[in-house]
Amino acid sequence: MSIEWDAFLNVFVGALIGASVVVLFYACGLRLLVRAGRAPVVGPAEFTDAITVISEKEAQRAQKAAAKAARKSPLTFSQKRIALYGAYACFTLCGAALLGGVLMIVFKNALFG
Repeated sequence: MSIEWDAFLNVFVGALIGASVVVLFYACGLRLLVRAGRAPVVGPAEFTDAITVISEKEAQRAQKAAAKAARKSPLTFSQKRIALYGAYACFTLCGAALLGGVLMIVFKNALFG
């Protein structure tokens, strides 16, 4: 039994680069979404066991703080619109990177003979 270290290194570097690209685009998309004044606020959920759940009052406070931050934004309407489109583009690229990775796994034999 022998290990093909070149193949192992190729897979390792590819996975590292792929994960970095997905995280980079998601983080940039989230940042642009906040700059556009659309901070994502997640409502409380009902969980069991040891998971901490925020109350309805805390969720309303977070939503109110996000709305206040959106009103205080120094960006003009067109700048906010551009940031929003940039966020959508980043999320699209993130999804495309994930889809590309899945397609490479599924169609590996067709692409690499």
